[in-house]
Amino acid sequence: MDATVVLASRSPRRLDLLSRIGVVPLVDPPDIDESHRGGEEAVAYVERLAREKARVVSARHRAASRIVAADTTVEIDDEILGQPVDRDDAARMLRRLSARSHKVHTGVCVIVDQVPRSVVVSSMVRFVPVTDELLGWYLDTGEWQGKAGAYAIQGLGAALVEGVQGSYSNVVGLPLRQTADLLGVVPGPGVGTDD
Repeated sequence: MDATVVLASRSPRRLDLLSRIGVVPLVDPPDIDESHRGGEEAVAYVERLAREKARVVSARHRAASRIVAADTTVEIDDEILGQPVDRDDAARMLRRLSARSHKVHTGVCVIVDQVPRSVVVSSMVRFVPVTDELLGWYLDTGEWQGKAGAYAIQGLGAALVEGVQGSYSNVVGLPLRQTADLLGVVPGPGVGTDD
């Protein structure tokens, strides 16, 4: 790709996902307030954060033709489960998700020539029953740290997941097909979006 792409994220997962569609961006994570606003629905929340991240980074890269930003959250019973603050909080989240389905929403914003375009993609994830033994094992891995909903489906957290309806890459943190569409990227032969 000739044009410079800047990823407004420090997530190694998003960087890896972009590489799967042939995009190797510069990385410039923004520093914004990611607090949830009272009464704000999960879909509006992730879209707002993605747009704010893209706007902040775009201001630092006027010459860059494309900025990519994203935000992912987990929602169950109309409650947003962000990143756990500690092990006890992670345990609470994982017990809540046990043997149930929940939604994973990712807001993606791409700015091209200073024009933002955004989309929110939602997937359904069903957890297996999380026994005390399974919970203790997963918490001991430490993988839950910094993960929305306290798990990483692309890692050891896959052991907690019974199935996914919708985009798998969305659950990882970046819906590839929709991101490729926003960027105007056509993945080459052998490059899949897994959606």
